[in-house]
Amino acid sequence: MVSSERHRQIAEAVSEAGRLSVAELAALTGASEMTVRRDLGILAEQGVLERYRGGARTLMLRGEEPPFALRAAEGLDVKRRIAAEVTAMISDGETVLIDSGTTCLEVARALEPRRLTVMPLSLHALGVLTGAPRLRLLVPGGEPRPGELALTGPLTEASLAALRFDTAVLGCCGLTAADGLTAYDLAEAATKRAAIASARRVIAVAEAAKLSRTALAFVAPAAALHTVVTEEGAPREETEALTAAGVAVRTVRVTPPARVTRSVR
Repeated sequence: MVSSERHRQIAEAVSEAGRLSVAELAALTGASEMTVRRDLGILAEQGVLERYRGGARTLMLRGEEPPFALRAAEGLDVKRRIAAEVTAMISDGETVLIDSGTTCLEVARALEPRRLTVMPLSLHALGVLTGAPRLRLLVPGGEPRPGELALTGPLTEASLAALRFDTAVLGCCGLTAADGLTAYDLAEAATKRAAIASARRVIAVAEAAKLSRTALAFVAPAAALHTVVTEEGAPREETEALTAAGVAVRTVRVTPPARVTRSVR
C-alpha cells in the first residue's frame, strides 16, 4: 500500500472510531507499528488527528473539511481526468475563472499551456500558472485561508464583480439536486456566489462522493450550474435529478489500479 492511500485509510479510521491505538492501525493497514507511528506524525502535522502515547484521536468534527494537504494526495487520477474533460470544453481565447480546491488545482495545471485569460482564486493555482508563456494571468485581491490558500473576502468579491468571464470552473464540497451547491466555509461560499454572478457559463467539478453530500454553507441552487463534470460511479439518482434540473452531467471513466500479484518462491 502506498503511503498516500495508507494515510487516507488511517485518517478515515480514526475519524470514524474517534480514537485508535497504533496496534489497531497496524493491523488495519498491514504496516509495521513503526511505519504507523511515522504516519501519525505526518497526519498530526497536517491537523488531521492528535497523537497520544500509543495511538491517535480525531480532531475533526463531522462535516468538517479535511486538510488541503491530505485531499491533494487523494484520487489524483480522478481529478486529472476530470480536469482533462473540463479543458476540452474550453476554447483558446476564453476568459476563465478557476476556483480553489484540489480538483480545480488540477484544472489549472491542465490549462497552463493554453492561450487564455485566467484568474485563479487560490495561491496554489496562482503558483502553477505564474510564468505560463501563452496565458494572461489576472490576480484577484483577497485574504488567503490558511492551508487552503483560497482567496476570499470583500477584495476578492470586488475583483469578481468588476469582471465578466466566459467560464467559471467551481469546486464543491457538496452538491445535490435538492440542496444545491454547498461549501464548508462561509466566506468561500460568498466567493463562489460572486463567481457564479460573474460568469456566462459555470462548470462544477466533483468526485463521485460529493454528489451525495451537503456541507454547511449554501452557495446556489443546482440550476445555477450549466455543467457538472464527475466520475463514473456517481450516485445515479443524483445525476438523474441534476439532469432533470437542467444541468448537463458529464462523467469520466477512471481505470482502476492494476492488481499486484506476488509470486511465491
